[in-house]
Amino acid sequence: MEPSPLRSRLLLVATAILFSTGGAAIKAAGFTAWQVASFRSGVAAAALLLVVPESRREWSWRIAPVAAAYAATLILFVQATRMTTAANAIFLQSTAPLYLLLLGPLLLHEPIRRADAGYILAIAAGLALFALGTERAAPTAPDPRAGNICALGSGLAWALTLAGLRWLSRRQRGGAGMAAVTAGNLTAFLAALPMALPVASASPKSVAVILYLGVFQIGLSYWCLTRAMRRVTAFEATAILLLEPALNPVWTWMIHGERPGGWPIAGGGVILGATLVNAWRQSRVARSTA
Repeated sequence: MEPSPLRSRLLLVATAILFSTGGAAIKAAGFTAWQVASFRSGVAAAALLLVVPESRREWSWRIAPVAAAYAATLILFVQATRMTTAANAIFLQSTAPLYLLLLGPLLLHEPIRRADAGYILAIAAGLALFALGTERAAPTAPDPRAGNICALGSGLAWALTLAGLRWLSRRQRGGAGMAAVTAGNLTAFLAALPMALPVASASPKSVAVILYLGVFQIGLSYWCLTRAMRRVTAFEATAILLLEPALNPVWTWMIHGERPGGWPIAGGGVILGATLVNAWRQSRVARSTA
C-alpha cells in the first residue's frame, strides 16, 4: 500500500533524524576509522539485502560505477567525521549539489543556466567562510584540516553518486537505485576491510554502535527514504532532509561536547540556505514547465 502524503513526510523526517545521528555515533565507536567504515557498511549491506526487496533486484553492470562512487562517499565521510568536527564533515559534504551542477553538462547533458550563477556564488561564499576559520585540534577532531579535505571529497563523491542514480533512473526501473546503494555498501566494506584488520579488541559498546549505524542509520533510513519519495515533491524532500545537517552537530555536541567554530557554522548556514533556495527555485521552474 502506498503511504499517504502525511506519512511520507513523517518518513522523510525519520530519515533525516536517522541520517543526522551518524556523526555522533561514528565518533562514539571504539574502533579505528577504517574499521568503522568497513563494519558499518558490511552490516548495512546485510540489513538492506535481508529487509529491502528492492536491494536484491535490478543488479547489472550499470550499477558498478554508482556503487563505487557511493562507497567512496561512505569511506570519506567516516574518515572526515573522525578527523574534524561533525559540523564540518556534514556541512562540507552538503556542497554536493554544487558539484552536481558543475558536472551536469558533462555527465548528464544538463546545461548550467544563468539562474544557477547565484547558487554557485553562494556556495563559494560558504566555502570561503570555512577557509577563514582556523580550528584547533581537539579530542573528537584531532586533524581538522585533513578531515575537511576528506569531507570535500565526500561531497564530490556524493555528487557523482547522485548523478549516477539519476542516470540509472533513466535507463532502468526504480529498483536499480537501491541495488546500487546496497552494492556501494558491499564495496565500501570490502575496500576498507584490509585496513580494518586485525581487530585488537571490540567492546560491547562499540559493537552496538556499529550495529546501530548499519541497521538503523543506513538500513532503516534508506527504507524510509525509498517509500517517502513516492508521494512528496523534490522541494519538500530537499527541505525536510536539510534537518540532517542541521541536527548532526547538535547530537555530537549533546553526546561528546563538541563545539564547532563560528566560521564553519556561518559557512554551513550559507550552504544550507542556498541549497534550500535553489531547491525552491527549481521546483517553481518545474511547475511552470509542467
